[in-house]
Amino acid sequence: MDRLKAMANFVRIVDNGSLSAAAEATGQSVASLVRSLAALERHLGVRLLNRSTRSMALTDEGNEYLAWSRRLLAEMDDMEQRLGTQDGCIRGLLRLTAPVEFGQRYLAPLVNEFLQAHSELRIELLLNDHLVPLVDERLDLALRIGHLPDSTLVARQIGTTRLVACASPDYLENAATLDHPKALQHHSCIAISSQGNQWYFRENDKQQAQTVTPRLTCNHIRAASQACTQGVGVARFMHYQVADELADGRLTRVLTAFEPVDLPIQLVYPHSLQLAPRVRAFVEWACARLERVVPDPRNQR
Repeated sequence: MDRLKAMANFVRIVDNGSLSAAAEATGQSVASLVRSLAALERHLGVRLLNRSTRSMALTDEGNEYLAWSRRLLAEMDDMEQRLGTQDGCIRGLLRLTAPVEFGQRYLAPLVNEFLQAHSELRIELLLNDHLVPLVDERLDLALRIGHLPDSTLVARQIGTTRLVACASPDYLENAATLDHPKALQHHSCIAISSQGNQWYFRENDKQQAQTVTPRLTCNHIRAASQACTQGVGVARFMHYQVADELADGRLTRVLTAFEPVDLPIQLVYPHSLQLAPRVRAFVEWACARLERVVPDPRNQR
């Protein structure tokens, strides 16, 4: 048995969710993957997956072996990349994640440009508004917004953002005065479901909560910003999410005196003295460009 191949097949089966999906992704037959998994389990003397005709689930031993396998395969991949880049060519797989709206607006265009410059590189861009653990998911990089509680991650700050309240000029022309967060009780509000109905503002250097009763609640930023520009009501967004709409006048920033403190926008990666060349190259290249394109919330009122 080729133990390394069997280990890689085991990881692929788990990542793809089924034997048939793993077979399609790897170009192998289902039967060969079944034999590979069975041989690995016999060698280890434990069952890694409980499987039936309709489902499969990791055993406790399988979950532990999966984490170890990911680390080992990642280290081997990194070593191959270091040795393989002696000719100056960046190659291999780069996996990164970012919040959906930021990724669509700013990161995806850079990824496309970087791929065009490096023909032997492959990239997986995972856009997700939930925090994805880098090490567990074998991710090389993450774009994170906010202060990082995990000190094991290396962070490169590329800008800042903050929560801003805004509304369309047409809405504000016909609405009640909005000079304090408490006045939101008399306004039509648009909420993002992930933020809840408690909106936090800063007054006298203290954080204050204001409860709103939304007319509209959205689970997606783009839907909420469209409703806001069409005059449905007042909404709160990260500044970068509506920078274009603020710049061209479709939205007006309100309650600016009560805005919360700035949040850092950072590229983060697991601490490593031997960072893979593909990761290092992308970080240096992307940081310089993101610093230029990400709007500064302090410059747009």
